[in-house]
This record gives sequence, structure tokens and C-alpha cells, in this order.
Amino acid sequence: MKSYRNYPTEQYENLKQLYHASAEKFGDKIFAMEKINGEYQGVSFSRYAEDVDALGTELCARGLSGKRVIVTGENCYAWITAYMAVTCGVGVVVPVDKEIPAEEIANIANIAEASAVIYSAKYAEKINVIDPKVMRICFDELPDLIRSGNDRIIQGNHTYLKAEIDPNAMGSLIFTSGTTGVSKGVMLSHRNLCFNLSEMCQMIYIDTEDRFLSVLPLHHVYECTCGFLCPLYRGSSLAFSEGLRHITRNLKETSPTVVLCVPLLMETMYHKVWANIRKQGLEKKVTALINTTNAIPSEKLRDAAKRKLFAKIHENFGGKLRIMISGGAAADPIVLKGLRDFGIHTYQGYGLTECAPLAALNREHFFNDASAGMATPNALLDIYDVQDDGTGEIRYKGDNIMLGYYKMPELTREVIRDGWFYTGDLGYLDENGFLYITGRKKNVIVTSGGKNIFPEELETYLGRNPYVKESVVVGYVNKKKNDYDIVAIIYPDYEKMEETYGKNFVQSQLDLELKKAISEVNGIVQSYKRIEYYVIRREEFPKNSSRKIKRKGIADSAYEEYKAKLKD
Repeated sequence: MKSYRNYPTEQYENLKQLYHASAEKFGDKIFAMEKINGEYQGVSFSRYAEDVDALGTELCARGLSGKRVIVTGENCYAWITAYMAVTCGVGVVVPVDKEIPAEEIANIANIAEASAVIYSAKYAEKINVIDPKVMRICFDELPDLIRSGNDRIIQGNHTYLKAEIDPNAMGSLIFTSGTTGVSKGVMLSHRNLCFNLSEMCQMIYIDTEDRFLSVLPLHHVYECTCGFLCPLYRGSSLAFSEGLRHITRNLKETSPTVVLCVPLLMETMYHKVWANIRKQGLEKKVTALINTTNAIPSEKLRDAAKRKLFAKIHENFGGKLRIMISGGAAADPIVLKGLRDFGIHTYQGYGLTECAPLAALNREHFFNDASAGMATPNALLDIYDVQDDGTGEIRYKGDNIMLGYYKMPELTREVIRDGWFYTGDLGYLDENGFLYITGRKKNVIVTSGGKNIFPEELETYLGRNPYVKESVVVGYVNKKKNDYDIVAIIYPDYEKMEETYGKNFVQSQLDLELKKAISEVNGIVQSYKRIEYYVIRREEFPKNSSRKIKRKGIADSAYEEYKAKLKD
């Protein structure tokens, strides 16, 4: 096994201790950057800590001590200030997706027994549905609340400052959006989050020279822990993107060194780079430069050469981007290596809300692009109930495992047993400890012969075809053969079709490309996994706020078309 080292990290008991330590160490250094009146403006580490303390003091004075408080809105300074103030001395913070329907926000407020909601004015209409007894505080009010809180501190009100944090008690309550429509409240403690921060930063080096661009929604624990708390922890700066539509501009404006993303964003950026290279007729030249620079043995010299030779590509990413970390789903190994070929280090990890979120991560100098990574330094990954094909259920043990599901003791006991969290995901570990995820336990198709077919595997292969935008693979029972028919429901890349065949392309041309795509997949998988039919979808698949496809109901929606295929 290749040797590697862990980077040294600070250990904190709770987030209050963490942000006060960062304020003391990094002082006037810029922490958070937000665009105001067309320009990015910064707030220092010390100012952030002062604002959190003042807001927390004012919220306590308004009767919210020990209460649950919802925070919802776009990624911004108000969001991270409210989040930290609530969880570090007021009560329990409940981060909620700003995009969910008003009725669902009201339902979460009811289930969580929320006493207040701190929200962005953009989503005021949704907040109106919540029980009127729940206190409303708009982001726009926070500056006044902070001033009032500061006055209270000066006058001797130290209730919030002296509030002790139990590192093992619930500090955050996160309702998962899920892909099946079932929401569960995940209870996380300060210990869960602090442990995760230390583990992540032992595997990938982050320091005071780094700047994160926050693109993914903060209510997700992935972005919250790794994209907000991590820079606070390591003395890096954090710039808020204005949204996915503005990411190209924001990259150039903020010059980040680190971006957390989902595979779709990474793949889109990568394919745009190559589309531009091909448009200029530079494909052969760029490929030659990649091969030449890849042959440089020294990593430091190799990176320097790539930055110089591919300077124009780096300029499109802001000029300083060194790391992209992908999570949420499996990234294409070709894309991970492809971006590294240009001098941008890419890694993928594996996480769950229940693990706050990190369970596995590829290391900075020891990685495998086909895998989800390795167990973090002070945690364990294991495969339970191994089957004949070597796969089994992935289970995890570490101090970041949730306290449990809120008001769901039976479900908690089902997934946490003897200190292990049973993820419901299926996979295997190789001899080097790299984790490979083959699918969700609940999605697996078991043939009449007892063979396991993981839809996600086939979907990954299909997604590598340029004419397949998205796909969901399902199994329909075929009574005549007493087994499943494996069917791919495909949302084609219509833009690619127009690029190849023109705007007036015909159905036979689309069928030709999709048949080729399926033939390619069938040529590399075992015979029992082969896709037998495909159904064309005319619109994108429904997704949750983390851009994962909601699988529930998709098989039913395509069933009639599948039956029609059988008659043809």
C-alpha cells in the first residue's frame, strides 16, 4: 500500500470554541465576501465573531434561549451569522431548503417545534404559511439586531457569551430531502461537526491562503460543513456565488482556490473547456501539451508547467483554482483526470447527512478516481453481509455519526447498531482501502437467478455517452420469462443532437444514437446486466434541491411506453 501522511489539525469541542479561536488567530483577515451593490465586500474573522455574539445575545433577549430556530434563504453573510448564533448558545438551528414548497416549510416548522424562523425577504411569501405563533425575523433585520445585541453586551448582558455548549447534544436538526419523498430529521451535535472538520483537513491541505467559492446550498450539510465551517476553521476566506447562472463571472471576480461541487457542475465546466478547445481547432496541440506535462516527475514542477501552458483555461476559473471536490453522487473518472490534466486537482468523496457528512474521501496524494475515497483517519468503513459478487452494505463508524433521527427511535435503532451506521448503500473495498459504491440497497434489482443489478452502475455508463443527458434504469417484471426486463429511461441531450444533426433532426437519428449508447454499455457489462429496452423522456427528471434525481414514480410513469415496446 502506498504511504501517505495526515496533515496536523486543531481539535475543538464545539463550534463556539472554534469561531472564537479563529477570531483570535486570524483577526482582521477577511473571512466572508459577499457582493453588495455590484462589488464584493469582505468581513473579517473578528468582526464575524462579534456579529455572531451580538446576534446570539439579542435572540436570547427576545426569549429564544433553548428554542429551535429555522434558518432559510440564499447563501449569504446573514445565513452563516444566523446559523452560528443559533447553534452556539441560543438553541438548535434548523437549516431549511429555500426552494421547497411553503406547505413543506410549515410542516417542518411544526415537526421541529420551531419557535422562530430567520429568513430571506425573497422567500417571505412562503414564510407566511407558517403558524403565526412562530416568530419571524427577516435577514434584512439582522444588522439592527446585531447593533442592539452589541449594546446589551456593553451594558453587561453576557447570557449568550457565557452559555455553555454540550458537544454531545443536538445542535442542528436537518431534514433530508431524500430521493424517495420521505423526509427524516437528522440530529447532529457539535462533536459530529468538529470531528468531521478535523478529519477532512487531515486528508486535504487547506490553509489561510485558500479562498472557497460557495456554490452549493448551505442548508445541505455538505456545503455547510465543508464549504462554510471548513474555511472558518482553517483561516481561509469564503466568497458567496450569486448562483449557478453567474458562476463563470463569480469565479473571475473572486479568484477562488477551492470549489465544492456536484458531478454535474464539474462535468459541465470540463466539457465547456474542451468544446472551446475544439472550436479553435487546438485539440491535437492541447493533447500533446497534456502528455508532455504529465511526464514531468515532480508534482510541483508539473503543476507550475500546467498553470503556465494552460493559463487561458485557468483564467476562466479565476486564475488560482487548485482544488475541486465533488460529492453527492459518483463523478466520471474521465472528468476528474481530465481537469487534473489541466492542473486543477480534483477529488471525490462519499458522505451522508447522517455522517455530518463525510464518510470517505480521496486523499490529496493518494487517490483513485474510480472510487469514492478512503475512510477518514479516525473512522472505520466496513462491508456488511458480503455477497458472492463481493459487494455488501456499507457501514461506517466514527464520532460524526448522528445522534439519531428526530422522533424516530425505531428507525434510528435500525440504522445504528453497535456503534455502526448502516448506510443502505452497497459497495466493496479494495486492498488499498478505497471504497466503491455500486448502488442503493433499496434500488437494487435482484434477478430470478439471485444476481444483483445496480441501476446506478448502468446509469453511470450511459451518462458517458454525449447524447444521454440523464437516465434512470429500472426493472419491469416480464411474466413470460419470469424475470426482469432491464429498461433505461433516457432524457437525451437535445442540444448535442442539434449540434450533430441540425435543429430539424428526426426520430430515427435520435434512436440511432441511443441504440449505440445502449450497445456500448451492453458491451462492457455482464450479460445479466444488459439493457433490453429504452424509453425516451421529453423533459428533465424531477430532482431534489441537491440535484439528485427523485426516483419515486419514474418507473410507473414510463411503464405504458415500455409495454408498447414489447408489442412492437
